[in-house]
Amino acid sequence: MSDLDPELLGGIGIVVLMAMIFLRVPVGVALGCVSAGGIYLILGPRASIGMLSEIPYDFTAHWSLSSIPMFLLMGYFCFHAGLTEGLFRLARMWLSWLPGGLSIASIQGAALFSAVTGSSLACTAAMGRIAVPEMIKAGYDKGLATGTVAAAGTIGSMIPPSILLILYGIFVEQPIGALFLAAFLPGVLTGVMYSIMVCVRSIVTPGLAPSTKDEVYSWEDRILAIKDTWPVGLLVLGVFGGLFSGVFTPTEAGAVGAFLAFLIACLKRTMNWHAFREAVTETLRSTASIFVIAIGAQLLTRFFALSGVTDILADFISGAGYSQLQVVLLISVALLILGMLLDPIGIMLLTIPILLPVLESQSINLIWFGVLMAKFLEVGFITPPVGLNVFVVKGIVGDLVPTHTIFKGIAWFVVMDAITIALLIAFPSIILWLPTTLGLI
Repeated sequence: MSDLDPELLGGIGIVVLMAMIFLRVPVGVALGCVSAGGIYLILGPRASIGMLSEIPYDFTAHWSLSSIPMFLLMGYFCFHAGLTEGLFRLARMWLSWLPGGLSIASIQGAALFSAVTGSSLACTAAMGRIAVPEMIKAGYDKGLATGTVAAAGTIGSMIPPSILLILYGIFVEQPIGALFLAAFLPGVLTGVMYSIMVCVRSIVTPGLAPSTKDEVYSWEDRILAIKDTWPVGLLVLGVFGGLFSGVFTPTEAGAVGAFLAFLIACLKRTMNWHAFREAVTETLRSTASIFVIAIGAQLLTRFFALSGVTDILADFISGAGYSQLQVVLLISVALLILGMLLDPIGIMLLTIPILLPVLESQSINLIWFGVLMAKFLEVGFITPPVGLNVFVVKGIVGDLVPTHTIFKGIAWFVVMDAITIALLIAFPSIILWLPTTLGLI
C-alpha cells in the first residue's frame, strides 16, 4: 500500500490517464494500466490482485453485454449479404425531386440503415460505397457529397439499436429499451435538420447540387423500390416489434436480429461463405475492441470509488451552487473537446465513472442525459482532428477527394448538430416523451 492519500492518488491517476491518452496510448490500455496501478497502491498486492482478477470476469459475464456482438453481427450480415443495397435507391426515387435530392436521399438512406446496425462506422462505410460515387457522378460538390455521408453515418449512434446506448445503459443501470425509445425522435430530428440544411443550401447555391428533377420515376417504380427493401423492413419489424411488445428483452433482441438477418440472407441467396466470414470477423474485431475499453472503464470506476475523487467532484459542484443547466453546459464543453481527440466509445466509458456521481447529485435524468451524451459523441465522429467517419469516407474515395475537403464539407452539418443539441436541452420532452408515454420511465 502507498503512503499517499487515496484522494491524491485519484488526482494523480487522472493526470497520468490524460497524459497517456494524449500520447496516443490506446484508450483501453491506458484505462487498464492506470486503474490497476491505482488499485494496487490503495489496497496493496493481495487485495488488488483479487479485485483485478474478479472485475473483468464479472463484467464480461454480464448477460446484457451479449447484445453488443449480436447487434453488430446483425448489421454486418445485412451489409455483407447486400440486404441494405436498395435503401439508397428507395430514398433516391422518393426524394430526388428535392433541391439536393441525392444528398437528402443519402441522409435518409443512412437513417434507414441505422435501424439494422448499432455502428456509426458501419453505417458510414455502407452508404459511402453507394452514395458518394452517385453524387460525384451527378456533379455534386465533392465536399457536400463526402460530408453528407460522413455526417449521416452518425445517425447510427442514435437510431436503435445503438452500441453506445447499450453500453451507457449497462454502466449507469438504466433500461436499454427506454434508452432506445428515447433516442428515436432525436435521431429522426437529426436527419430532418440535416435534410433542411442541404435543401436550403442547394437553393441558395445551386452549383453545390445540380438538379436531379429530370430523374422521373413512376409510382410503380417507387412501390417496387419499397418492395426491394423488404428484408430491412421485415428485420426491423421482427426485432423492434418483438422488443417493444415485450416478446423478448433488449438482450435477446440482438440474437433474434442476427438470426433473422442470417435467415433472410439465406432465403435471398446472398449469404455465401465469404460474406459470412467477413461478417463474423468484423464482429469479433469490433466486440474485442469495445470489451477491452469497457473492462478498463469498469476498473477505473472501482479505482475512483476507492480513492473518493468522484465524491469530491460531486461535493464541489453541489457546494458551488451550479444549476442543472450550468452542469450540463460544463459537461457539454468537456465532451466536445474530448470528441476532437478520442473515439466516442472511449470518451463515454472514460467519463461515465467521473460524471455519474455528479449527475446523481444534481438529480439529472439519466435517460435524458444518455441520449444527449450520445448526440455529443455523434459530433465527435466528424470533428477534426480524429473524425473517424471522415477517415472512413476518405478510405472509400481515396485520392479523389482530399481530407480537408471532407472536413470542410461537414462544417454545416456540425452547425445543425449544435442547433439540434440546443433543442434537446431546451425541450427535454423531445427525448423523454416516447418512453414516458409507453410507461418505460
